[in-house]
Amino acid sequence: MPLIYADLVWLLNFCFDAMLLWLAAIMLKRRVRVWRLMLAALVGSLLALLVLTPFAYITSHVVTKLIISFFIVWICFGFYRFRFFIENVLAFYFATFVMGGGMIAFHFLLQSEMGSTLHSISISWLFVVVTFPALWMLSKAQMGTIREKKLRFEHIIDVRVTCFGQTVLLKGLVDSGNQLRDPLTNAPVMIVEWQPFAHMLPASVLQMIHERTYTDDIPNEWVSRMRFIPYRAVGVEQQLLVAIKPDDVQWLDDKQWTPVNKALIGFSRATLSADGEYNCIVHPYIVMSQAS
Repeated sequence: MPLIYADLVWLLNFCFDAMLLWLAAIMLKRRVRVWRLMLAALVGSLLALLVLTPFAYITSHVVTKLIISFFIVWICFGFYRFRFFIENVLAFYFATFVMGGGMIAFHFLLQSEMGSTLHSISISWLFVVVTFPALWMLSKAQMGTIREKKLRFEHIIDVRVTCFGQTVLLKGLVDSGNQLRDPLTNAPVMIVEWQPFAHMLPASVLQMIHERTYTDDIPNEWVSRMRFIPYRAVGVEQQLLVAIKPDDVQWLDDKQWTPVNKALIGFSRATLSADGEYNCIVHPYIVMSQAS
């Protein structure tokens, strides 16, 4: 008959319940008191001890598991309104399924890698102790990445710029840190990568963008459009940004293109997004003024 250490069984279940509740709080961005989280994990871990008693048949029932899970979620997060409670319960179950499914997938991955020698071996406590914290940290890091991506894509809009009858479509990041304006006209400046405009810009203008020096051989139709915007980046002395005045600038607002009254296009030599999520930085005034 195998020897079972009840204290280790309780301790592992206590740690697992606490980490699952913590992961659910991270997903929902809930602020949880430590004592409530510990108390909820303690109540949940007591269910594991009942498996070692004559009442084990009760703990294996689905209704019992549901009641206990609802109870520990209530202890940890409280009950403010029904929707709030259901969100907490679903997040707790989602975290449980992610961790459990990840451990099972990793277990079968090891089986396929190491052959049939592990085929009859069940998941051991050592495997659980090693993989559970690793999957928890991976899930926590991935949640932060997803939240960052979501926040970023909520501020990415479609932009189209027209100049001399040619239209360029862009992905613009609405950045509140971009407060660049033309000092003469006070027009907001939208910073774009020069590559999408390379086919329409004269060679002399491209030269000014790359070398940031003025040249006299600018075509006459471009002279009135050219602007030089002084700007200063972090750790860089004040420089001049080559910009143009386009014929039209519009951004997509809920499947409807909204025109911008006045805006300048400043060209950046550097890539604005390393992973290509956007290729222009939109001045917040462009969006806020039109929305208002």
